[in-house]
Amino acid sequence: MSNSTITRVDLAEAVYQRVGLSRSESSALVESTLQEISDALVAGDNVKISSFGSFNIREKSERIGRNPKTGVEATITPRKVVVFKASQVLKGKIHDSEEG
Repeated sequence: MSNSTITRVDLAEAVYQRVGLSRSESSALVESTLQEISDALVAGDNVKISSFGSFNIREKSERIGRNPKTGVEATITPRKVVVFKASQVLKGKIHDSEEG
């Protein structure tokens, strides 16, 4: 299994290679897409990308946590977190890639 990370530059390069836009247009397209997803999440909307998955905002309430090193308890403040849930299509692709 590869431990590489896909970056914005990698996504823009893939768009450039597959779609045929210029490099600057490909980069702008990737940036615009990511910005649209970010803006929707900030506005409290759910983002669903067919055959890929969905991004949602989940509110976590205040709770007591523990420092694993020292065992000292600390209060963890309430916050919002982004949650990604993979679609069945993506899960199937991942499962199939593990088999060989």
